[in-house]
Amino acid sequence: MRKLLFFILLFCTVNLVAQDVKISGTVTAADGSAALGSASIKVKDKVVGTTTNSKGNFTLNFNGKLPFIIVISAVGYETQEVEITSASQNVSAVLVTKSIMLNEVVSSAARVNESILQSPVSVEKMSLKAIKENPSFTFYDGLQSLKGMEAVTSSITYKQVNTRGFNTTGNSRFLQLVDGVDNQTPGLNFSVGNLFGASDMDIESAEVIPGAASALYGPVAFNGLLSVKTKDPFTHQGLSVQVKTGFNHIGESFEDPKSINDFALRYAKSFNDRFAFKINASYLKGTDWYANDFTDVSGITADAQKGPNNPTRDALNIYGDEVTKNLEGTIGVVSRTGYEEKDLMNYGVYSLKLNGALHYRLSDNIEAIYQYNFGRGTASYTGSSRFDLNNFVLQTHRVELKGSKFFLRSYVVSENSHDSYNTRSLAQFINRDWVKDLSGNTVAPNQADATWFARYKAAFLGSANGVTPNSHSAARTFADQGRFLPGTDAFEKAKDASIHNYGLSGAGVFSNSKFYHTDGQYDFSSAVKVVELLAGGSFRNYKMFTNGSLFDDKENKIGIKEYGAFVQASKKLLDDKLKLSASIRYDKNENFDGNFTPRFSGVYTLAKSHNFRASYQTGFRNPTPVDQFIKLNVGPITILGGAPANSAGMNVYENSFTAASAGAFFPAVGAAIGGGMTPQQAIAANKDILVKSNVAYVKPEQQKAFEVGYKGLINDRVLVDLNYYHSSYTDFLLSTVVMRPASPVLGTDGKVNPAAAADIFAQQPQTVSVFQLYTNATDEVSAQGLSAGITYLLDKGYVLGGNATLSDFNIGEANINNIAQFNTPKYSTNVTFGNANAVKDFGFNLAWHWQSAFKWYGTFNGLRPGTIEAYSMVDAQINKKLPRYNTTIKLGGSNIFNKRIMQSYGSPRIGAIYYVALVFENPLK
Repeated sequence: MRKLLFFILLFCTVNLVAQDVKISGTVTAADGSAALGSASIKVKDKVVGTTTNSKGNFTLNFNGKLPFIIVISAVGYETQEVEITSASQNVSAVLVTKSIMLNEVVSSAARVNESILQSPVSVEKMSLKAIKENPSFTFYDGLQSLKGMEAVTSSITYKQVNTRGFNTTGNSRFLQLVDGVDNQTPGLNFSVGNLFGASDMDIESAEVIPGAASALYGPVAFNGLLSVKTKDPFTHQGLSVQVKTGFNHIGESFEDPKSINDFALRYAKSFNDRFAFKINASYLKGTDWYANDFTDVSGITADAQKGPNNPTRDALNIYGDEVTKNLEGTIGVVSRTGYEEKDLMNYGVYSLKLNGALHYRLSDNIEAIYQYNFGRGTASYTGSSRFDLNNFVLQTHRVELKGSKFFLRSYVVSENSHDSYNTRSLAQFINRDWVKDLSGNTVAPNQADATWFARYKAAFLGSANGVTPNSHSAARTFADQGRFLPGTDAFEKAKDASIHNYGLSGAGVFSNSKFYHTDGQYDFSSAVKVVELLAGGSFRNYKMFTNGSLFDDKENKIGIKEYGAFVQASKKLLDDKLKLSASIRYDKNENFDGNFTPRFSGVYTLAKSHNFRASYQTGFRNPTPVDQFIKLNVGPITILGGAPANSAGMNVYENSFTAASAGAFFPAVGAAIGGGMTPQQAIAANKDILVKSNVAYVKPEQQKAFEVGYKGLINDRVLVDLNYYHSSYTDFLLSTVVMRPASPVLGTDGKVNPAAAADIFAQQPQTVSVFQLYTNATDEVSAQGLSAGITYLLDKGYVLGGNATLSDFNIGEANINNIAQFNTPKYSTNVTFGNANAVKDFGFNLAWHWQSAFKWYGTFNGLRPGTIEAYSMVDAQINKKLPRYNTTIKLGGSNIFNKRIMQSYGSPRIGAIYYVALVFENPLK
């Protein structure tokens, strides 16, 4: 009896602590428009929750202790909290309409949920409402309207975003997460923008942290973070379909208008509020922008002599003409005839994204998730060459356990480059398949270049029958006899053969690389109580395999392990008006010393709505696997990673001249020969212009940043955001070009060896090799910026927003050849104006962007600058809602005035896209 009584009492005690609670209720809008379907009801600080049906009704089962709080939210409405005190309580919630949420909740700035007004660092958010009303062709295009955001377009299906300078077309300094999963491709080591990732129909929000975020997110977040969150299938249920069709290439002389189509589908369903799933499918297809700037960018020709008649012509978007030779006598340097990009690149681009996720609530406080993402597409990428990422595949598997105070996540990211290739190399290999000698016999590819130049020389000097001597045009025509013409079977066969030939003997790019990642964090605040305490860690393991096409890994397998951990403490003082936070993170890559990255911040709240912030942050970035181990031949130059083992035995770091000094050496020798010296005399007289390179192996780059800002809400109608930052950079990773002669660089006297100088001037494969080496900047540089943004809620639902950013780069005493380039406009502005329901279910949105001109430096043009002209563009859309059919009709366009703009030098100019879209969203409950 005593035992039975004990168990009865224990059972009663347990039920007093935790009992089955079943509550029901209705959610409606305060304006009386309708019951709110798909409103979210969640137990505060738990994972359990439900959604309302089409009539606004809900039922929620919860096994817990009374009282507790439920949080009720819906898109476009204020969040409401209701205390539950009875096991059978009926709830009637009325949500207040907000045309725009000025006080959004963000989670990326401190890795916990907090008001955007009280964020310790600058953070921008694109809410679900903003995503739906985005006027640009895709959500990703609309990111450029956020304050401080920069964008460069290489392709319709590939846009890259960045913040606070040092922009590139392949940005490995800016972290992009989708549901916590790093969206980078393992072989390229940067996110390929909008080619992969989430479908527009499945994105719930996007948060951007401009500037260093390494203290909480590790080495990749050196320049900032874009964190995309997709829709929870428990909260966002039902069927959504988007059909979008449009046109680009409007008003172009070189191409007729082409269709561009985008289809997306999403379906989500919950069962008993315990199990839910979602599936997504999207497919975008169109004709890419053309890169057809034929400006002569020859690095060894005086500006006055450049142009289509220049024998040494090296046109920006013509490939194969980089191959040159100095022909003796009065002929000079001559380049081979190249092929235009349109004949080499696959401009039929597409992006296929498939996604499925299973969510199961193991308890009221633990949810298990499995998610699979498959992406396949084609895009053009501007790197050291123009690369065709053709049928590229990226897959991710994610498993996660999460609760209100923790998450533990593991995922794997794998790639398959399929038919990807390098267009510059492709042109050069095609050029070596058809050359005939003076007797009319086709020579072997390894003799083709020398034979072509021999034909040119013979024709120019009058040794070829029927050819006008001393004519560069006639000599080129003679040397090009037998040339494969684009579109012919011979051209296409040679092209296909080189694309599927990987490594140094072909243009194909092969990668089956992957990486494994595990990270987690726990909020100890409720246990510690004295401070808000958060801790977490991560581990990553790269497994690289390119079969020799990007890395020297046919025999030598390349794997890299890195790990990190952080702790963050926060404390509120002065009646909760002041919040101080401090965090520190330690990261270690197996090939480099470990790095500590601290962050300190403070936010002072005045009169509830006015918040002043200051922070000191540090950042660092480990050299990526590409930075360390790439070994890629792109025709006249070999790109070589900076890990010591990668160049062992090649004598490059030890025995080479700087390309800058060689650039000065060539014209000096030419001028001396023109003045009557023999080549040998001219070389001997000018050899000391050459400078032996002193390139260091790679190591992590470092950043220190200070920021102050203000964010305030005035009369619940005006949001003001101001910030200033100053950052200093050391050990910046960059590329430098060197030339390795066959002879020793220095003689026994310690001066430049005449034989090495002769090797350089000869510019023949057997005498000189050109390398692009990864290394670190030796000098310190700094950047500073000022941004201001304002959002104003006008009457009748109109919303006006604007922001402006000043970005300033201070090179100081640094050598411009030894630093990473800023690649950022000094001034940029955005203005948005819209109304979701201007009149009778009609809405509209406008977005205007302008930025100033600046110089772009990139490996595509051999680190020589090219001008990015100032430009402005307008995106716009009008829409009509059909509530009865759960459908919205959109008519809009990106860059509607069709100004053909270039955003990075060597990339295509982008024009307008005009589109019409049908969006069907049917809530299900």
